Amino acid sequence: MGYRVKYLAILFLVSFQSCSMCSSKKVDTYVVVDDSEYVIERRHREPWSNLSIIGFPVISDTIPSLLLERYSYSVSYNKYTRQPNWVMWQLVGEHVMKRKDGVWNEYREDTELPSEIRSTLDDYTSSGYDRGHMCPGGDCNWDDEGRDETFLLSNICPQNPNLNRGDWKEIEMACRKWAKQYENIYIVCGPIFFKSQEHDKIGPHQVPVPEAFFKVVLCPKPSNPKGIGFICRNTDGNRKKDFYVNSIRQVERVTGYKFFPNLEDSIKSLVYDMDDINE
Repeated sequence: MGYRVKYLAILFLVSFQSCSMCSSKKVDTYVVVDDSEYVIERRHREPWSNLSIIGFPVISDTIPSLLLERYSYSVSYNKYTRQPNWVMWQLVGEHVMKRKDGVWNEYREDTELPSEIRSTLDDYTSSGYDRGHMCPGGDCNWDDEGRDETFLLSNICPQNPNLNRGDWKEIEMACRKWAKQYENIYIVCGPIFFKSQEHDKIGPHQVPVPEAFFKVVLCPKPSNPKGIGFICRNTDGNRKKDFYVNSIRQVERVTGYKFFPNLEDSIKSLVYDMDDINE
């Protein structure tokens, strides 16, 4: 999958910890999300891909999580950070081939969330941070509505402009290349906050700024399974993407999450310790 390097997650373990604060038919459905405090009943399309088959990330029950299923991705939303804990989607080569040209800038708050737990455009205005996509619009613009949903602020984190437009974007482009090469991949990404550190905050709602981001990529093809992880500091670094490489197991140790819980153990044993994107 590219360059070769081993960037040891042990360097991050002393300072990183998660913040504790496929049918293609489009069908309208009602989804009720309940975390015992908020009940959200919303009209929404059936997701095109059943991500629960491979398994949503397992996170600590001490972390607030509202599961929101969009057409092209799913998100675990944190009512305290007003950001996702994680975002997960399936990227297939056929969809990458159908990508449409154009530039979109249709950011909007997620009105399906109660106003008291959602971020707003004012939080990002003149903040010095980009509205950084977790699931990128470029992965979903084979479907107009699916792409538009990626601009909901529930899929967005405050991201250093140089990271968002540079190294993070390069990793996104690499994922599209891998989807075409391997036909089908699964991606999970999200923010990482330093443990026991006062975070920078932006906007009227004091949205905390992550100190880093993670991304894990899985190709479950039985004949040639592959997996890789990335951890990127939320800074203006400009490095080759191999600098950020970790194994999926290392990213699990850093975040405390368990990725792809329904994946067969035989495949996990092959891919979870891969830390060479040239393999």
